[in-house]
Amino acid sequence: MLPWKRLLRPLTALLLTAVVAMVPAATAHAAAPSSGWNDYSCKPSAGHPRPVVLVHGTFANSTDNWLAFAPYLVDRGYCVFSLDYGQLPGVPLFNALGPIDKSAEQLQVFVDKVLAATGAAKADLVGHSQGGLMPRYYLKFLGGSAKVNTFVGIAPDNHGTTLDGFTNLLPYFPGAEDLLSAATPALADQIVGSAFLTKLNAGGDTVPGVHYTVIATKYDEVVTPYRSQFLTGSDVHNVLLQDLCPVDLSEHAAIGLLDRIAFHEAANALDPAHATPTNCASVFS
Repeated sequence: MLPWKRLLRPLTALLLTAVVAMVPAATAHAAAPSSGWNDYSCKPSAGHPRPVVLVHGTFANSTDNWLAFAPYLVDRGYCVFSLDYGQLPGVPLFNALGPIDKSAEQLQVFVDKVLAATGAAKADLVGHSQGGLMPRYYLKFLGGSAKVNTFVGIAPDNHGTTLDGFTNLLPYFPGAEDLLSAATPALADQIVGSAFLTKLNAGGDTVPGVHYTVIATKYDEVVTPYRSQFLTGSDVHNVLLQDLCPVDLSEHAAIGLLDRIAFHEAANALDPAHATPTNCASVFS
């Protein structure tokens, strides 16, 4: 066996390990039943007329990714729902690993289910990491723009990631990219310059009729460089967390899992008519 072939599997394993290590250990356990959300008897109020669909990130699931943010929204009177997507055969617990365009089809079905149950005409979406990227495919290619009012991406990899430059090594190992694509398609889709991202971003980042907000942290170690997360469009609000609170040290996982400053800014995007300034004190809101 040629030396480079012997390196293929270790290299791929290292890439996977690098990403998994950045996901909280909680995702290694079976998701417990959600409490307070995914209640299909919930009817949106006049104050919050649209249900909110939460879209988890790579290696995460519909419960663990939202243990803090889902109750945060429920306490504020929202009907909140979350889905599991991107499952691979024989891979339990860890989701969002399948081809991202196929995951977007799962989101399409789920949003229709939520709208039918709640009677709402449109939903709002909030996604973390891949969950802040994948819905853009649904909005652009699967008719989602007619069913979604607001989309908030928290630490999304909208223009791909280099994983702090690690992915730049892949071309030096012939076959490594093909192996990665075959084993975990979603990871390959999220690398800078992938065919998926080229298709998604061709012709512009956004679609008419949807309000976009991106919330990023400069300490993101997964989606790099962090400014690649920001979108360009006529109805886009790009936010750097440290511009709101300079002492906020949240990185890629924390900004979506437990950062109440990010939560406050996301809530502002969902209800701009009643938005209040987001700052360091928002951690107590």
